Parts: sequence; structure tokens; C-alpha cells
Amino acid sequence: MSRRNPSGEIHTPFRDVDRASSKQMAKRAWWIIALNFLVPGSAQVVAGNRKLGRLGLFFTFGFWGFLIISLLFALLYKIALFNIFTTAFIAIPLGFLFIGYSFLLAILSLDSVRLIRPNAVGTSRPIVLVAITITALFSSLMIGTIGSTTISASNFFSNIFTESGSLQQHKGRYNILLLGGDSGSDRFGLRPDSIAVMSISATTGQTVNIGLPRNLTHIQFTKGTPIRKVFPYGFNHDCGGDCMLNAIYKSTTDNYSKLYPDARRHGSTPGIEATKSAVQWVTGLKIDAYVLINMKSFTGLVNALGGIDVNVKKALPIGGQVPCDQNLYSQREGCPDAMSWIEKGKQHMDGRTALWYARSRHNTTDYDRMKRQREVEAIVLKKIDLPTLVLRFGAIAGASAKLIRTDIPSGSVGELIDLALKAKSQGLKSLQLSYPLIQADNPDFFLMRHLIAVKLRKYK
Repeated sequence: MSRRNPSGEIHTPFRDVDRASSKQMAKRAWWIIALNFLVPGSAQVVAGNRKLGRLGLFFTFGFWGFLIISLLFALLYKIALFNIFTTAFIAIPLGFLFIGYSFLLAILSLDSVRLIRPNAVGTSRPIVLVAITITALFSSLMIGTIGSTTISASNFFSNIFTESGSLQQHKGRYNILLLGGDSGSDRFGLRPDSIAVMSISATTGQTVNIGLPRNLTHIQFTKGTPIRKVFPYGFNHDCGGDCMLNAIYKSTTDNYSKLYPDARRHGSTPGIEATKSAVQWVTGLKIDAYVLINMKSFTGLVNALGGIDVNVKKALPIGGQVPCDQNLYSQREGCPDAMSWIEKGKQHMDGRTALWYARSRHNTTDYDRMKRQREVEAIVLKKIDLPTLVLRFGAIAGASAKLIRTDIPSGSVGELIDLALKAKSQGLKSLQLSYPLIQADNPDFFLMRHLIAVKLRKYK
């Protein structure tokens, strides 16, 4: 492979290409491809423009160093790694550095094609060109994707988590109110369709989803909260309509918004604050923050995930304004104006179908409907894993920006995500305080609080 000239200098096909055979040039080409892919910049140092090669090596070693540091943080301190990728003044410059490196990789790959001299490698020319193209595209696209994802993640979290500070533990747990509703002008927040509390252990991440029936009655409010001054004897006197849990938002928004003048400034609404007070009284838990899921935008998230797989227990109609007649022999005859049907059995659903499955009112009971909503939420959470986030982050972030509203402070997001990863590995626990365990129209609140306390002691 190497030889000495009369002056004693050693020549190799890497630099003395004019005297190399096509076989030697082909072997040289494969070495250049390997060096360009594994250690970008090294091919130029060995066989080309050393100034360009040193620049490439500088960025390459810097990238490797960042990966090693990130791996150490991922193993020892995940919260710090999360903060790196979501803190704007760190993540955005870092993202642009990655994108700049991806362009440099493209330049190095083009220069490597020049160094290879495709016309001199003989019959290996097509294979060599395909190999350098594939490796160059892979490297550049991978680094560029990391850069754009870093910038997108920073912007996403900055837009969603706008409150400063951090959450305080209460008896070793964080309790997050989870509400689901539509964002249409006629519905959003007026009557949340699903109401639950996610109680998260601050040490183990053990998470219990405490589901509450939206038609719960005889509710009171936590002492010291503004809404209790209006309803000192509970939300069953002068509530202006159906005195149910999911009506508190509408009642407060329409009539008592002035009780919470600072709610919107702190990322909440008067309706949400009043609902927090009610849920605290019902569960006996201190509610630390809320997350509102816009069910209308839920379709975008499901589509961004590529759809979900659901085992449908009972055929459900899509559309229809007239309630289904359950007395008719045929289900389909009982729902004459249904646009179509979600058939029984295993189904792969897009966002629109998943939303109808979760929210269909006809041919089913209200309690079944609440179960389906929680089922869909659990399936979506399970599907959001690291590979899916990496490959689909842009679409997921775009859908989630419209999907989620919260007052969780930015200082607690890293810790909560770390706990969520632990919870996912352990499995989400559930406590559904609905019929037949709890009668919504005549609830036993002492029993509800006892069941909650027992469940949380078990998963602390």
C-alpha cells in the first residue's frame, strides 16, 4: 500500500493518487468513506485540505463530548439534561450549533467525493457513490434533526409552561388536576367532560389517576377560597342549574369571575380555580396545579402519533343528533341518523375516530363514556415514548401546543417528567370513584376520601 521515493519520503495512495492503481483507489475510497462517516474531518486531514479537516474534527470532538456529557446526565441526573434542552438561552444556540455542524458535514462529504476521485476507482464507482451518498445524508440529517428538535422543544416548553417558580410537595406527593373539554366558543371549559386528579409520589414516581364523575352532586368548597363565600353551604343551593361538578366552571365563569381577578395573570381562569377548590374538598388533597386537555385538538395529537390501537367493546355510532332508541332490536335501527359506526373489535383509529370513540354519547351510558375517555388518554400516554418523540417531535409539539393549557411552573417540569418516566415503567394506577362504587347523586364523601387515602398509602 505504501512505498518510498528516491528522496526517502513515504507515499501512499491517500496522497500519491497519480500512481495508484484502480484497485488501490477503490480501497482508498472505502477508507475515506469510513473516515468521513465515523470521524468527520479526519479524511481531509489524511488526504485533503487539512485546514478544513481540522475544523471538522473540532466540531466532531465537540459533538462527541456533548454526547458523553448528555449520557452521564441521563444516567445520573435526568433533570439537568432536560433543562439543557428546554432552557431557551441554552437550547436555541445549541440547536443552531447542531444545524451548523450538519451543514459542515455536508461540505465535508462533498469534499470527500472529490478526494475519492470516482472516475479512478474502476468498476466500484457506482457502489462507492451510493455509499458516500447514504452515509452523508444519514449524518447530516441526523445532526440537523437533533438541532431542529432542540429548538422546537425549547420553544414548545417556553410557550406551554409560562409560570415561574416550582411546585411544593404535600405529604410527599404532587397533585395535578386533569380536565378534559372542548375549546369551541360554545363549550370550552363550560362543562369539562372528564375530571381527574393525577397524584404523583415525589420520590418513586408512583402515580394514581383518581377519576371523579362529572355529574357528582352535593359538593362543597375548600374553606378560605373565594367561591366558598358565594356557596357557604355547598354547590347545591342557588347554583343556577344542574348542581354538578362539571357545572362549576360555567357558573363561576358566567357569574363570579370577579372573585379571581388574578387567575389569568397566573396562567389559570376563574372557572378552573373554583373547580380546584371543589376537587380539593371532594378528595381531601391539596391541588398543586392543573392541566386542561383540549379534546378538540386531541385529534391532532393522535394523528401526530400515527393513530392508536383500541379494542372496542361495543359498536358506537359516529355523529347523529337524535338519541339512540335502546329499545329497538337492532342497534343500527335505533340510531337512524348516525353517519357511520365504530365497529366492535380491535381497531386502528385516527384522531377523528378516537375522539368520537372517547366522546360518543349514543348507544352507551355516561359512565362507559368516562371510562373510554380515560382509556384513550392511557393509550396515548403509553404510545408517547422516546423513539416516537424523536421521530415525530415536530408534529407532536405542534399538536400539543393547542392541546394543553396548564399553570405548572417551568421550574418543576423537569422533575415531573423524570417522575413520569418512572411512573410509566411502573404502570399508571387507577382509582375510579364512580358508579357502582360511588352514587353521583348521593355520594359518600367520607368513603371517597378513605379510598383515596388507602390507594395513595399503597403507592407512595
